[in-house]
Amino acid sequence: MRTYLVFRGVATIGLVSYLILRINTQPSWQLDLLLFNLIALVALSTLFVSPIPDDLWGRRGVALAICLWTMGSISSSIDNFFAIPLAVNLDLISDCCYVLFYPVVLFGLTRAIHFRRISKSMELLDTLIIALGCTTILAAFLVKPAMASISGSTFQVFLTIFYPVGDIVILVSVLTLISVQSLSMRNILLILGATTYTATDLYFLYLSQSGNYQFGSLSDIGWLASFILFSESFWHSSNEKLSGRSFNPAVATIALLGSSTILAISVLQPTYFPRFLIVPAFATIALSFLRMGVAINDARNISNEQILARTDELTGLANRRKFMTDFEEFLTGEGSVLILDLDGFKPVNDLRGHDVGDQLLRQIATRFSRAIPNGSLLARLGGDEFGALIRGHDGYEVALALRATLSYPFHINGMDISLDVSIGESRNEPGQLPADILLRRADQAMYEAKRTKRGVVRWSSEVGARF
Repeated sequence: MRTYLVFRGVATIGLVSYLILRINTQPSWQLDLLLFNLIALVALSTLFVSPIPDDLWGRRGVALAICLWTMGSISSSIDNFFAIPLAVNLDLISDCCYVLFYPVVLFGLTRAIHFRRISKSMELLDTLIIALGCTTILAAFLVKPAMASISGSTFQVFLTIFYPVGDIVILVSVLTLISVQSLSMRNILLILGATTYTATDLYFLYLSQSGNYQFGSLSDIGWLASFILFSESFWHSSNEKLSGRSFNPAVATIALLGSSTILAISVLQPTYFPRFLIVPAFATIALSFLRMGVAINDARNISNEQILARTDELTGLANRRKFMTDFEEFLTGEGSVLILDLDGFKPVNDLRGHDVGDQLLRQIATRFSRAIPNGSLLARLGGDEFGALIRGHDGYEVALALRATLSYPFHINGMDISLDVSIGESRNEPGQLPADILLRRADQAMYEAKRTKRGVVRWSSEVGARF
């Protein structure tokens, strides 16, 4: 049995052991500080032992979220069991860790449900904007009535609202993403994990508000169970059938508009919302502008990649892919297909070196480009072969002009180099011949031009009879 298979069940065994030990005993620091939090850390470690190939960012997100939650749990446990005078407020540390848990786990779970090879920055920003913005908006609607019915500081009232809202956001996000996929074992485990966490957290909040919660309650194992379910899900392959992004950009837009509205109201009515709501609202807007910059950069990169995919890197002309893509549209009108093959290039390239050959091809491409009429396409098909799609009735004349551009030598590295070109032309009449036949005819005419040293040959039945 492989080691990682044994390690896979350690967290579950630890959870069962903790439950058995706690049934007949009272809360203690050995069980509720050490063993309880150790189980969470083992579940975290199990994420990285799984041999299933997956998105590392999804694993990191869920692992960091569990780590943050465990740090909050440890701080809360130390504060409960030991009266240690510290300069740092342990309750504040716990609350900060628990609050950060929500956006981080949301990011990790969305990547686990649906991993796409897109900008990780964009994905992270979307998650933060939606989690932070939507939670802030819901909290803004609920904070006024909550302050009238819940005792405590304004920040405590905010946390009382934030936690259930965060739980619901996680559960709804997971269910929404999975609902458009066919069900898989990973998705089932993630649903169970999100549901278990939400139910445990809401029950804890209910007991806390009613004054009936006791530290170390057996219901707390629901949190550990949810982490084990999250970890176990990474031992099963994802079932990725979604297209597009995890979140609809409209949701991020709503979060931005809601946060902007909160800030506007705060300017007009400074005392209407508590000050702590201004910070996440402003952060949501800042993240939205950052997202805009990332989106523009991604779009620019995609555009550049698309251009490079259809451009010959050496000459800057269209490449064979672009040539063949435009061929279908070219067939709808009258025109000429030209195939050009350089005469004497190979000896120059072999004797003078590839650097001279590359410079020569670039200069040839420049001369050819000047002779191509507007609306036509010139492409480098590979090596020293070029192709052109000439619309209209001037294909033969353009071919003669292209050959004439090589009538005077090229000056490279102090050397004068002279070349010639053989060009074959085949005429296109709309709807008569498919692309492969037109290309074959142009190729045959080019070889006839090379064989007879005529320079330019138009395809005819006599030319075709020789091949």
